[in-house]
Amino acid sequence: MKKNNKIVTSLALAGLGGLFYLCLNKRKVKIPNYVEVIEDFDTEKYMGKWYEIARIDFKYEKNLKNVSATYLLNKNGIIEVHNLGFDYINNKWKDANGKANFNGEMDKGALKVSFFGPFFSGYNIVMMEPDYGTALVFGENHDYLWILSREKTISTDIKQKYLNYAQEKGYNTANLTWTIHD
Repeated sequence: MKKNNKIVTSLALAGLGGLFYLCLNKRKVKIPNYVEVIEDFDTEKYMGKWYEIARIDFKYEKNLKNVSATYLLNKNGIIEVHNLGFDYINNKWKDANGKANFNGEMDKGALKVSFFGPFFSGYNIVMMEPDYGTALVFGENHDYLWILSREKTISTDIKQKYLNYAQEKGYNTANLTWTIHD
């Protein structure tokens, strides 16, 4: 009888855990009031490999160069995220795999990304060139910002346009780390 109780309890806990995960996964991430995401977002065009041009550094990307992110849309409509960078201090590659979902409407550049189980962070595409060649991404607050490109460099004009916009929105662009690509 005790064995049956353990099985029932285990199944109930697993079910509650699954329900908890689904609830968090469906929950929207707060978008800061200064963020205006792009409209008419085309998921298919955004998929593929992006090179990180600049970032506001944080502990998971500390000392990384040759940073890239690859986005793949799986059959369930979830975007798989594969980040890769070379840690030049420890002389080894680091990768992080996660997933992204839309944080609302699917035609807007507001996503939520998770690398740690059911916990999501904002990933807001606020500027992008019409050819989907470069993008400016704001996180959930002023501590997170990325400039991404399909190439390892961007033009001075686009760089300045993105920096000006980020400054207008309260970002300290002096804190940006400019990613080295070999």
